[in-house]
Amino acid sequence: MKVSFFLPIRTGSQRVINKNLRLFAGFENGILELKLRQLLKSVAIDEVLLSTNDPSAIKLAADLDPKSERIKVVERPQALCLDTTSLTDLINYVPSVVSHDLILWGHATTPLASAAIYDKAILEYKEAIQNGYDSLISGCSFKNFLFRRKDNKLIKEQQSGLQWPRTQDLPDLFEVNHAIFLAHRDIYIKRQNRVGLKPFFYEMDRLTSTDIDWEEDFKIAEVLYEKFGEL
Repeated sequence: MKVSFFLPIRTGSQRVINKNLRLFAGFENGILELKLRQLLKSVAIDEVLLSTNDPSAIKLAADLDPKSERIKVVERPQALCLDTTSLTDLINYVPSVVSHDLILWGHATTPLASAAIYDKAILEYKEAIQNGYDSLISGCSFKNFLFRRKDNKLIKEQQSGLQWPRTQDLPDLFEVNHAIFLAHRDIYIKRQNRVGLKPFFYEMDRLTSTDIDWEEDFKIAEVLYEKFGEL
């Protein structure tokens, strides 16, 4: 199965201004340049579909892959680039623009997710579907206390006879890190979703799960990448 990597980029980030293209860890064109270089290094990804309304992102893709051998740019309709755009609408759009049946949806905001991590995930997905799984989602183990603000109580799964059980005795939850959503296009079409009914949990560590959502995340990710990151 050939793999299309769907990479959504849009202008107008409100929480982290110009997060995709501002200087990051020595990359002049920021986390987008880093992510495209990581994807070009992958041996398992056949196509990178850059879905964007940003002229600077389009130019960067042309500079990195002048003959468009690996990176395919599709200018996304403005209606799908708004803060109010629903994720379901974007999910429904994806099968119409990717070339291959296996779709890996990822983000530039995960700068420590390297080419090797993507390649390993694709390999594990192909093994997982032989064992009854229908998709793959990345994340990391979560064992900590979570309170509901509305009633000041631990979530139901963490309640026990002990007021404060040992952290290691808490339920083993899986925290999605937004690095990898991997599924066949049929799941997008039939379920209007990026994952199926029985996803394989692809576990990454806390370091490689670093995701940029706020300005402080950007600063932390930059420091971490400078010390531990790779293409």
